[in-house]
Amino acid sequence: MDFKNTKIAFNYKTDSDLNKAYYLFKLLSFGYLSVLGRKVLKMLLKINFPLDILFKKTIYAQFCGGININECHSVIENLKRNNVYSILDYSVEGSVTETDFENSLKKCLDILLKCSEYSLSKFLVFKPSAVGKFSLYLKVSRGDLLSKQEVNQWSRIENRFDKICSLASKKNIMVLVDAEESWIQPAIDKLVLKMMFIYNKEKSVVFNTLQTYRKDRFDFLTSTHERIKSKNIKIGIKLVRGAYMEKERDRAIKNNYESPICENKKDTDQLFNKSMRYILQNIDDFSLFIGSHNEYSNMLAVDLIDKLKLKKNDQRIWFSQLYGMSDNISFILAKNGFNVAKYLPFGPVKEVIPYLIRRLDENSSVSMQTNRELQLISSEIKRRKV
Repeated sequence: MDFKNTKIAFNYKTDSDLNKAYYLFKLLSFGYLSVLGRKVLKMLLKINFPLDILFKKTIYAQFCGGININECHSVIENLKRNNVYSILDYSVEGSVTETDFENSLKKCLDILLKCSEYSLSKFLVFKPSAVGKFSLYLKVSRGDLLSKQEVNQWSRIENRFDKICSLASKKNIMVLVDAEESWIQPAIDKLVLKMMFIYNKEKSVVFNTLQTYRKDRFDFLTSTHERIKSKNIKIGIKLVRGAYMEKERDRAIKNNYESPICENKKDTDQLFNKSMRYILQNIDDFSLFIGSHNEYSNMLAVDLIDKLKLKKNDQRIWFSQLYGMSDNISFILAKNGFNVAKYLPFGPVKEVIPYLIRRLDENSSVSMQTNRELQLISSEIKRRKV
């Protein structure tokens, strides 16, 4: 296992693709320029500037599969040839009305059917706020009394969750439910657990997402396990570090409460690895989806799988990274026989850009990540020239 083997990491990329990636990450490596670029992008979006032509061949091509599922086919097949699966992530955001929520549901069900019919993916991912009102998740999380109208709206949210999980169960596809902000997460946790009790009786169909930059998540993990391990329910967990750090800290300061976020990256890393170790040591009760770009955490998982005498291709254990990033981890794990899937965002260019900007805004270590990508790409370009 050598995460510096660029020949394996970039085997699926042409010389042209590699050069484009080099210049893109070179640009992103200039932190101040990256921040300025995101501000300019937001402004261009507001004035409806035609961004499609500019971005389709550059940042969009690096991180996205296409504007629709059909366009994603070639990317999916290219990844599959290297034993890497895809997770189709329809990354259009901004659902606010009941019509929006119903449209998001229809999109999820359509993706499920196409994934099953054409063997595109073993996974579906969706964001809870895409199928229900953010303010309603907040009220349910706080335990507020709901109006009759809100009770009906919450019932519709539960029905949308159930329709997605039910079809996924029938089509043998796993559902990854994204985590959101801590102040609405209790309602999501409760709803996902309800789905697990229905659909995770024989294996994990439904996965909850654990953001380990939250101080309370390890206790949540262990208490959930203790509560339901005797119920013959398999607990699906997607383990990530987290995506709303700055927003969480700003809100805690504004509302004068203790931040739920770890003090530093070291604490987050320790919580991530501790949670991963706990799940792997109790794997008979779990399925684990490791969403990490951290080389140490991925290697630790490999070592634990070996020490616990688990099979490399145990279907209860998956590794994942974002498409266009950390190929050295994804493809080398896959080459060594582990289960790997890439998150593959797709959707109309202009409508996916806000998602890409958010990913950059949320990732406070983006410059460190891009510098690492740049070094790996540079090494491979040099290797190919020899």
